Amino acid sequence: MNDDRNTRIVLAARPQGEPTAENFRLEHAPLPAPADGQVLLRNRYLSLDPYMRGRMNAGRSYAKPVEIGEVMDGGTVSEVIESRHPDLRVGDVVLAHGGWQTHAVADGRTLKRKLDANVAPLTTALGVYGMPGFTAYVGLHEIGQPKPGETVVVAAASGPVGATVGQIAKLQGARTVGIAGGEQKRAYLRDELGFDVALDHRAPDFAAQLRAACPDGIDVYFENVGGAVFDAVVPLLNDFARIPVCGLVAHYNDKALPAGPDRMAWLMSQILTRHLTVRGFIQHDFIALYPQFLREMGGWLADGKIRWREDLVDGLENAPRALIGLLRGENFGKVVVKL
Repeated sequence: MNDDRNTRIVLAARPQGEPTAENFRLEHAPLPAPADGQVLLRNRYLSLDPYMRGRMNAGRSYAKPVEIGEVMDGGTVSEVIESRHPDLRVGDVVLAHGGWQTHAVADGRTLKRKLDANVAPLTTALGVYGMPGFTAYVGLHEIGQPKPGETVVVAAASGPVGATVGQIAKLQGARTVGIAGGEQKRAYLRDELGFDVALDHRAPDFAAQLRAACPDGIDVYFENVGGAVFDAVVPLLNDFARIPVCGLVAHYNDKALPAGPDRMAWLMSQILTRHLTVRGFIQHDFIALYPQFLREMGGWLADGKIRWREDLVDGLENAPRALIGLLRGENFGKVVVKL
């Protein structure tokens, strides 16, 4: 990476279904100049996350869509290379929202978290010790609320959110069932992260396996996927079960509603008769808990109670391919692009 120009990836066209390489464009531009109160950042690591697919659409979501020709959205670990803010100095490394580009200008007031590699690896600020970890923490803490002995089922359990959910639930005394794709991910959940049961959603008898794994029903289902996994979970939900809805990655590329009968009335009847709590959320809904999360997660990481895995991609030019793969479930761990 050089500091003579800014290399960036912009949204070239809105995808119809699954994104393709043609939906992105790599371009170069002069370096931006910071104004008073701002800093110029060199982005060192870029986070890739499923939510980015929604930002590529024009429709209403919980955040403003990326416009055609705009830099793709994303969190970054960034180094200050020029500062016009009194609290930030050249060489400071911060958690930022620099997007899919090598450089960015940011308001110094928004850069509230300086990073120290002696405390935790810098990339964890984009994963277990950052937005995905905080999402897991607050979704479980505020909505799932597992009690000792209850059964917690986690979809996409080998990803950065799901893996963290399962480990926190275990620390709180729950029984954990993780769902992932493939034998390698199943082994990781069971042997490295300590899930009580790990299941492969691709198995032809997945629904039967899930039923056998949850003889006392399901008390908390942390939803990251939707689709056939959700279909298998619903009949097993106990009265007063809680469902934090974090993501629906199985449907992000849908062009229309799924074919088949309308099951909305059936789902609503399950919510009513089983007294279910179903709540969609994003981590910012509970941002007041962020300092508490940093303290608790920092302690767990220091004590080796929480483990994580990263899927490192080398080079900004490979970010589009990596995002497409992430949406297909090809990644293994938190996807981070090294710029």
